[in-house]
Parts: sequence; C-alpha cells; structure tokens
Amino acid sequence: MSDILYVQTEKNVEVHQPEVYLQDVAKLSSSSTSVLNRNRVRKVFTIPDGKPGRYVISALELVEAVQDKEQTVDVTHMGETNIVITYETQKHKHVVWSWAKTVLVCFLTFFGGAFSIMTFNMDVDTSGLFFQIYKQLTGNISTGHTILEFTYSLGIGLGVVFFFNHFGHGKITQDPTPMEVQMRVYEDDVDKTLIEKKNRKEKN
Repeated sequence: MSDILYVQTEKNVEVHQPEVYLQDVAKLSSSSTSVLNRNRVRKVFTIPDGKPGRYVISALELVEAVQDKEQTVDVTHMGETNIVITYETQKHKHVVWSWAKTVLVCFLTFFGGAFSIMTFNMDVDTSGLFFQIYKQLTGNISTGHTILEFTYSLGIGLGVVFFFNHFGHGKITQDPTPMEVQMRVYEDDVDKTLIEKKNRKEKN
C-alpha cells in the first residue's frame, strides 16, 4: 500500500531565500513521517538570478516535483491551482525611515481629504445653503459659525470614523475596513494578471 502525501496550497506566499522548498509554498500532511520530512525540504523552484519580485508556479509543478522522486507516493493536491511567490530579501528595519514614511502618508491623506471636502463644499455651495436655511429658520443673518456648521463638521469626522471602521488601534466592528477590502481586490487583480501572463507565455 502506497503512502499518501496531501499538499495544500494558497494563492500567495512570501519567501526570503532564492531556493524555494515545498514546505515554503504548501502545507503538507502524511501518515508517514519519513515521506513528510523528505518532501518538506524538496526544492521546487529557484528564483531567477535572485531578483526580488513575484513569480508564478502551478500546483501541477509541485506534484510533478514530488512524483519524479517518489514513485511509490500518491500525491493529493488541495487548494489553489496557481501560486504567486513573492521573493523579498531580508532587510534591516530602519525605524526613522519607517516613521518618516508614516508621517508622509498621514500628511498626504489628511490634506488630500481636506482638499476633496473643500472642493465638494465649493461645488455645491454648502455655505450658501446653510446661510439660507439659518435665515429661514431663525430670521437672522448667519455669521458662518452656527449650529449648522458645527454639526456638519462633527458629522464629517464621525462619518469618516464609522465608514473606515477604524479609530486608532481599535475597530468599531470586526468587519474588514473599506481600505482592507480595496487592497484585497487590488491584490487579487495583480495575482490574476500574473497568472494569465504566465499562461500566455506557456502557450506561446
């Protein structure tokens, strides 16, 4: 009776060494400890020229790499049919540079958001609308610093917090934030493009 090796793959993996082994790109399971240990360290891919970047391999290549050396082992694959390998060299963390990038992103986000809100208010003439509402409700001339402006400004701040579902280190709910959703969509689109590019090269 032959041993069975279960190979479970995910769409994205990250490695820091140019030599990629089966255990780096898949979760393995087998009733035979010897089969499991041998295949954990089986080399399945080498980063071309050691260049950092993203590379695609198929699950079929993993299965073939095992079957070429393990004729008596039945390989059962589960999971993604293509795996995107992100190769990055290990770098020393520069705390000052990380903080500088964080401050820059915060600066751009804050002033970019403020500019967007101001252009929207100018486009729809929010101040003129508040002026007319205040005059009709109270009969007085608005100074521009009334309860309408105060609640509107407060509402924008609270709206941003609730929309992004994030304040400081805490979350209002356990749902992913809109930013996390969009980043996930972007990653999926990149992965799909890389896989399609590889498939086209193989056909040509």
